[in-house]
Amino acid sequence: MSAFDPSGHRPPSSALSVRIDTVTETEWNAILPLFDEANFYQTWAYGAVHWGEQQLSHLVLEQAGDPVALAQLRIVKLPLLRAGVAYLRWGPLCRRQGEPEDAILLRRMLAALIAEYVERRGLLLRIAPALSAGDPAAERLLDCLREFGFQREDQPAPYRTIRVDLSPGLETIRKRFDGKWRNQLNAAERNGLTVTEGTGDELYGQFLALSDEMMARKQFETTVDPREFQRLQQRLPEPQKMLILISNKDGVPQTGLVATALGETGIYLLGATSDAGMKSKGSYLLQWQMMQRLRERGCRWYDLGGINPEKNPGVYHFKSGMGGEEVTGLGRFALSRDPLSAAAVTAGERLRAVLTRFKRA
Repeated sequence: MSAFDPSGHRPPSSALSVRIDTVTETEWNAILPLFDEANFYQTWAYGAVHWGEQQLSHLVLEQAGDPVALAQLRIVKLPLLRAGVAYLRWGPLCRRQGEPEDAILLRRMLAALIAEYVERRGLLLRIAPALSAGDPAAERLLDCLREFGFQREDQPAPYRTIRVDLSPGLETIRKRFDGKWRNQLNAAERNGLTVTEGTGDELYGQFLALSDEMMARKQFETTVDPREFQRLQQRLPEPQKMLILISNKDGVPQTGLVATALGETGIYLLGATSDAGMKSKGSYLLQWQMMQRLRERGCRWYDLGGINPEKNPGVYHFKSGMGGEEVTGLGRFALSRDPLSAAAVTAGERLRAVLTRFKRA
């Protein structure tokens, strides 16, 4: 590993060791929450349901038997070729709860990823960090990626979202809402709504019914499959399950919200509104209650799940009223030692994109 460490440093205490594809799902579920950077996309359940169990790979960096860094990757191999992609989404995780950033540990983790997936397996390694431009650790990560030779990819466009700071008191958070947004919340609180919350399958079924009604009304295409999230919810261990909020009027579900509360950042994943829910303003009430639940679970931030002002101005307008800050992700970075392998991957992805557009047409 030291051959790939440009700093030449060693960890201050005992030597680091690497475990690759020997950790079990139960072990992963136990150690993931130990990290402040833990997130929904690094859960075993997400990888197994969304990508497929056979495509998963797990790398754990340990110090004296204690996990100090983690990464779950998706492996896609091209048929008959020693070529493919190792894709790391919203990782690696290198900061245990309450501990400071460790640049040496980050370098050692990147070195371990390169040694396994680039050098040994001959794959194109892609990393899409969870950090946003301007985050305190962003420049250190970018420096490390450049030192190891990673190149920023032009596509896809970096993740854009609005992030609400949950660290102040609730009164301060509410005062930061846009005036019109706060007025809608006040109206929702006067409309006699009750909120049911939980993680169970029956409650998720209520959300699905609202989602189906909304999709029938709006008639737009989406790549998000709420039923896939239901299968994911069923597999997640209880402490990692998504939190479901449903607003009700006279016992009838009207709006629904699904979010995750892992690590220091909660993420808004799914929302649904019935025709009646649009009138009762239940979505405003659910967002406000979700912020309170995330604070109770120790989250510092609430990521509102992405924005696209050009293609979806209505959703952008709703999210921008919640007093958060617009942030842009660092993008996606790639490294390969084999130009032919990288070219084969690129050609395969272009072909798949063409076929996808053809099917939609």
